[in-house]
Amino acid sequence: MGKIAALTMVRNDDFFLGKWTEYYGRMLGKDNLFIYFDGEDQVVPACAEGCNVTVIPRVSGNVSVSDKLRINILSARAAKLLKRYDMVIGTDVDEFLAVDPALKMSLPEFLSSQNIVGRNSLSGLGCDIIYNSEYGVLDRSKTLLSQRRAALLSTRYTKTSVLCAPVQWGSGFHRTRKGDFYICKGLYLFHFGCADPSIIGNKLSDKDLSSRGWDRHLRKRRRLIETLPSLEWREWDEWTRKARLIQTIVRLPYTWNKPAMLNLRIKVRVPERFANIV
Repeated sequence: MGKIAALTMVRNDDFFLGKWTEYYGRMLGKDNLFIYFDGEDQVVPACAEGCNVTVIPRVSGNVSVSDKLRINILSARAAKLLKRYDMVIGTDVDEFLAVDPALKMSLPEFLSSQNIVGRNSLSGLGCDIIYNSEYGVLDRSKTLLSQRRAALLSTRYTKTSVLCAPVQWGSGFHRTRKGDFYICKGLYLFHFGCADPSIIGNKLSDKDLSSRGWDRHLRKRRRLIETLPSLEWREWDEWTRKARLIQTIVRLPYTWNKPAMLNLRIKVRVPERFANIV
């Protein structure tokens, strides 16, 4: 089985970092996790114990500029890690790369089974977990997918999350600067930034994020929650298969190496078999 590392960069998000270290630590071992804290004012929480932790000077600039600076740091680190690891997973702290439990394979087993000849990255199908009015208050002591199962199949979160070669990521891991996507059957990237209105509300009240231009993006997330009830439920197995095919084939002329989905907004319910994964 291949040797796999995971890395992320975080600022003021101990809750999701705790989930991130628990999840990827269980899969890969905490000694193979690399966490970068954005700002020397950050206090390293207990959940990072056993991981490789680096506190860096605050990455300055608005959201567009700082995102590019952050991903440049992580791309350079991934390139060094790939000298001793076979693959490097890169995600935000609220993103979890997961294998369909029906395959009865761990994440390392699944990734190690993939043919990476001629590929510089692997991707899971993007699933944006959205708050639904049928849900109660998020219990942070329980698994997330046991409480939140409504998802939009999202090209935004079909990311180049796994590097197999030392190439440059685009901002937010959304693409690599060289090469196309390979969206693995049975692999999903779950994003939880829209899983509860309080998550968005807390960030909207953060003056630091506001000064960096995050308000527009966060309000867009809130509109997704408001829009969700108007969308028809679709069947998971059918539409994840269709979405993977569409995203593999369709590209927009001005973003040739990012997946597109013909403006389809597909709402699905994540199957019960995923409930205890994240």
